[in-house]
Amino acid sequence: MLHAIPTDKFGSLGEPMAKAVSACVHCGFCLAACPTYRELGQEMDTPRGRIVLMKEVLEGTMSFEAAQPHVDRCLGCLACEPACPSGVPYRDLISPFRALAQSKFKRGFVERLRRFVTAQTIPFPQRFRLAMRLGRLAKAVLPKRWQSMLELVPETLPAAQSWNEVYPARGEKRGRVALLIGCAQQVLDPDINTATIEVLTRNGVEVVIPRSQRCCGGLAWHTGDLEAARAFARRNLNAFPEDVDAILTNAAGCGSAMHEYHLVLRGTADEARAESFRHRVMDVSVYLMKLGLHEPLREMPLKVAYHDACHLANAQNVRSQPRDLLKRIPGLKLLELTDAHLCCGSAGSYNMDQPEIASSLGEQKANAVIASGAEVVVSGNIGCLTQLQMHLKKLGSGIEVKHTMQVLRDAHSSNL
Repeated sequence: MLHAIPTDKFGSLGEPMAKAVSACVHCGFCLAACPTYRELGQEMDTPRGRIVLMKEVLEGTMSFEAAQPHVDRCLGCLACEPACPSGVPYRDLISPFRALAQSKFKRGFVERLRRFVTAQTIPFPQRFRLAMRLGRLAKAVLPKRWQSMLELVPETLPAAQSWNEVYPARGEKRGRVALLIGCAQQVLDPDINTATIEVLTRNGVEVVIPRSQRCCGGLAWHTGDLEAARAFARRNLNAFPEDVDAILTNAAGCGSAMHEYHLVLRGTADEARAESFRHRVMDVSVYLMKLGLHEPLREMPLKVAYHDACHLANAQNVRSQPRDLLKRIPGLKLLELTDAHLCCGSAGSYNMDQPEIASSLGEQKANAVIASGAEVVVSGNIGCLTQLQMHLKKLGSGIEVKHTMQVLRDAHSSNL
């Protein structure tokens, strides 16, 4: 697409945004893949439409105020990227544009307050745990959008867990990795980290958990808070050791954010370090498939549906590895979901940003899980897991919701 974007005007992120715009040929293949287009049926709520809007804002022919409602409705699921025959790097446009809009677009007081509270709680586990408890007590008087986020929280939060700095490999040592333990995941389902460590160590992998690691910065990056995203990224660049085979993540959103550190830190003194760092990051399922499972798995006669987390399938191109791991469990029958490519509507803080769309997408995904006949639904992202859990419960379903590593841990255990 031809454009007249003055890239120099927008600093280090101007060029990536302009390149993303120029790659779009306006063909429309992205429309069928876009959840918000299916929900709203409007051209401006498609990747193609948003690209045009952002292009016009960057060219100076449209105001941020006119474009922002449509940009805000984007889930950032990146389903448009694998659907695009031209290879438009949509992620190089949407997040930088949101960062630019942060300083140009004036939101209302309530919206600013909500975003501030979200930014000051979710990335910090202790604050987040306290906020969830206080939020439940005050739920009746909170605005509807705040209540939407609280609905995702279990009735009783799991007990807090802590982890050692190093977990030695069991038996023959076959690898050494560093693990990002996440922030919201520590509060909502800390057992995912415990299960991940057990699966890795049982398969001969030493696991290092850096004490100084922090939130991946994904929430800040995807909501336009560039400075906060950079601060988190720099902290993690310094926290993770060099002498490991890989830096592992077990949450799709975190892995996707860390893969974009080179963009977050573009034009800074840390850009080269970020470029090197991101190539060392991989999802735990990818690492385990490369390494190979060492310990035998017990038989589990179970019907399991696998849900593709958007930031695993679309952002990291990780689709087959989790499925292949699950298929290695004797007796387990793996089921596929109808419209598997569609986002579940979680998308970070999207339940607060766009509660109606998030709820509709979540209900559709839960209905697809029920229709599959599964006993358990599995995914690789804490946001998807909490979204599925909430909507399955609303529909009266008893289908269990688990992380891939939790199912593998159960298959490893001889006590179950």
